[in-house]
Amino acid sequence: MGYLRGFVPWIVSGAVSSFDWRWGALGGLASGLLLLLQDRRRGVGLDALVLEVSAVVYFAAVGAVALAAPHAALSKPVGILSFAWLAVTAWGSLALRRPFTLGIARRRTPREYWDRPEFIAVNNRITAAWGAGFTFICASLAVGGAVHAPAWVGIAAHVAGLTGPAVFTRVHPARARARLLARAVPVPQEQ
Repeated sequence: MGYLRGFVPWIVSGAVSSFDWRWGALGGLASGLLLLLQDRRRGVGLDALVLEVSAVVYFAAVGAVALAAPHAALSKPVGILSFAWLAVTAWGSLALRRPFTLGIARRRTPREYWDRPEFIAVNNRITAAWGAGFTFICASLAVGGAVHAPAWVGIAAHVAGLTGPAVFTRVHPARARARLLARAVPVPQEQ
């Protein structure tokens, strides 16, 4: 649930925005703040809350625009902007050498593995998968909107752009662990 929890504000916003983008922004902000406060009270470090902090910043900015200028041009591309923001969050965390998945993974991994290059590399690849998924959705929605593609194109982009990284997040750590174990176990030589 670690990764999914970070997406709750985006899910809330998406659901509520189908009625009104202004309420979607406020719903995203409220749910993001609630999750952030709950986790901070539990002692969760900010490194494990990159998505939550990013959501609060994004929804505070979009919410401010939504309240100040409800008919702003921002209301149309808000879906594209949200995935652009998520992509910037993922790619930015990689550029800063602090992949957003690292803090989440540390919550479920013994401390002695945290500084290992393999652990960091796995999180770099998982964060890159999410960054690619967000970028794919953003680009698909932008192109689909420009050519007036049917709604199913956007839905398919969401499914592919979120399912791919989710599956990779689930499968990749186990495969990386298996490769490490295979290298660590000496293989008997044929005589």
